[in-house]
Amino acid sequence: MSLHGTRVIDLTRVISGPFCTQQLADLGADVIKVEGPKGDPLRAQGSKIDGMSAYFASFNRNKRSVVLDLRTPDGMAVLKKLIAGADMLVENFKPGTMAKMGLSDADLEMLNPLLIVCHISGFGQTGPYAARPSFDFVAQAMSGFMWTNGEDGAPPLRSGLPISDLVAGLYAALGCTAALAVPTESRTFKSIDIAMTDSMVSMLAYMATEVFATGQALPRVGNDHPLVAPYGLFETSDGHVAIAASNDQIVDRLFSLLDCRHLFDDPRFATNDARVRHRDEIRAEVQARLEGRTTESWLERLNDAGVPAGPVLDVVAALDDPQIRHREMVMAPDGARAGKMKILGFPIKQSVDEPTLRRSAPELGEHTEEVLCRL
Repeated sequence: MSLHGTRVIDLTRVISGPFCTQQLADLGADVIKVEGPKGDPLRAQGSKIDGMSAYFASFNRNKRSVVLDLRTPDGMAVLKKLIAGADMLVENFKPGTMAKMGLSDADLEMLNPLLIVCHISGFGQTGPYAARPSFDFVAQAMSGFMWTNGEDGAPPLRSGLPISDLVAGLYAALGCTAALAVPTESRTFKSIDIAMTDSMVSMLAYMATEVFATGQALPRVGNDHPLVAPYGLFETSDGHVAIAASNDQIVDRLFSLLDCRHLFDDPRFATNDARVRHRDEIRAEVQARLEGRTTESWLERLNDAGVPAGPVLDVVAALDDPQIRHREMVMAPDGARAGKMKILGFPIKQSVDEPTLRRSAPELGEHTEEVLCRL
């Protein structure tokens, strides 16, 4: 696998850091998760299957768990030995915590001059907010991301998933793998600084570019697209269908299917800019033509016509969808919990060196003896 032979010391907990190190583990790295005597807080959260938290398991496969009490000299001494023999260290403590532990970047460089260390935090290691505590919800709120979600005139909405944690974890994994790509003979100590809020700001995409271009923020438009119309969620006779008519060619296909190409003769609907200005009117025209058929009927007709469209699936239905099953995005680990605890699959598909499930999420301290005996 791509990162086979790479050793990572994982001092992270909860989501952003563990999600990062899980990506590295999935790609073949030997990730040693160092936990305190009480373990990662996620071990105590969510539904349990044979005593294991499904929440914890979803972010910690392919890792080994070592318990060290870092409040003791012995615990710190062992950790420093682990770091000295590692390629990488990932942590998501509050900025300044590592320095208080005697593990500042300068200390780490002395321990291991070739170490790659990745810091993940709410606001980053520098700046006026660096010392503030933060969680996903705060990062969503302060990045502008939450403001973009919801209906115009209604309160902003957070993402239902911890998107700030997840995006920061992915950026951290990307930064780590990029650092590892440097040839060993050219490598020096490297510190990577990933902020959840930065990560979410980077995802603002056209929301940010419109501000740069006009000085004004785009309005919230719910399930519609702020720059394209018709594009959104429409009602059918028995449910809803998501239609993404993202350019004039697709709008032409949609209007042809709905037998309303004459709408192009109306100056309100002749161009995308005009349709965006008259969003409510074009939505009403399309909606009126969709109400007479079922969602299933429309999905077949729309996709056959080359109009991107899909149903709105709940999580249960999405995980059971034939495309998702075909892509092996749901897996059942081997071992004692086989068939009981399912986990999400690997989104990276490769012709060779594909990610594999080598280990289920570890029990607390499961590999302490195995790892320490080799020091």
